[in-house]
Amino acid sequence: MKGILIRGGKKGLELTWTLGKVIFPVTLIVTILQFTPILPWVMEKLEPVMGWIGLSGEAAVPLVVGNFLNLYAGIAAIISFEFTVKEVFILAIMLSFSHNLLIESTVAKRVGVSWWFVAGVRLGLAFLSATLINLFWKGGGEIAKYGLAPEKTADPNGWTEIIWQGLETAVAGIFQLALIVIPLMIFMQYLREKGWLDRFSGWVAPFTKFLGMDRNTSMTLVAGLTIGLAYGAGLMIQAVEEDGVSKKDMYLALLFLVSCHAVIEDTLIFIPLGIPIWPLLAVRLLTAILLTATVGFIWNKLQQERKDTSHEHRYHTF
Repeated sequence: MKGILIRGGKKGLELTWTLGKVIFPVTLIVTILQFTPILPWVMEKLEPVMGWIGLSGEAAVPLVVGNFLNLYAGIAAIISFEFTVKEVFILAIMLSFSHNLLIESTVAKRVGVSWWFVAGVRLGLAFLSATLINLFWKGGGEIAKYGLAPEKTADPNGWTEIIWQGLETAVAGIFQLALIVIPLMIFMQYLREKGWLDRFSGWVAPFTKFLGMDRNTSMTLVAGLTIGLAYGAGLMIQAVEEDGVSKKDMYLALLFLVSCHAVIEDTLIFIPLGIPIWPLLAVRLLTAILLTATVGFIWNKLQQERKDTSHEHRYHTF
């Protein structure tokens, strides 16, 4: 058991270092940017777009903040304004698909998946879902009543305090990352060496097969669903190195996780906003399953056709 702790802890530290090199600078820069004229300028440019998806101009604030920072910052911005239930639900759907965009997309890039692919899918799903909800839901016109909300902190005064807050936020992010990743890697090492990982992969194999992936992606999907995209990508880094996950499966797994990750936590934190959360959960799960299964089916079919063509060519050559 001691050997498992040492080997798992070592992998956890290595993974924390790998992800931390991305998370620290991005968190620092974005935290500083929110106290500069840059974010207000971006919000101003986005205001005309808000009307196309059934939102008022003020809705650009939580969308920009949530995408640049995280869901908690987005929710804090939402409660700063008076929105209807429909507007809050649209914002919740959009932020569920697309939040913490810079960090999570950059971390996913470490796996070998294009940054633009991850960011594009997430933003595309966010705006498509908002458009459909705006078109088909005619209710929700009453003003939303907010319950408990994240505690607001005083804005820093001057560049020294702004930079210091950025450093504090970035360090706290790395510390939180280590608290999750290191125990997770020790647990994964235990499962691997005791043979439970193979058993679990076998249990989840029918689902991963339905999505068009091999069984060695199962733990990545479960991790991403429960604890988030960044940590799911971290497991994928390990799986690529040790289990030989194919490029196709990397893209399919990330496609699933960008559509639906940290699904329990990310859904529950919207409860204080007074919106129905079951439809929010259902939209994310169904979108992830249908989108990934469709892309996986087409991808596998094209691969099989190429193999058949290649075999036929070799036969005629012979």
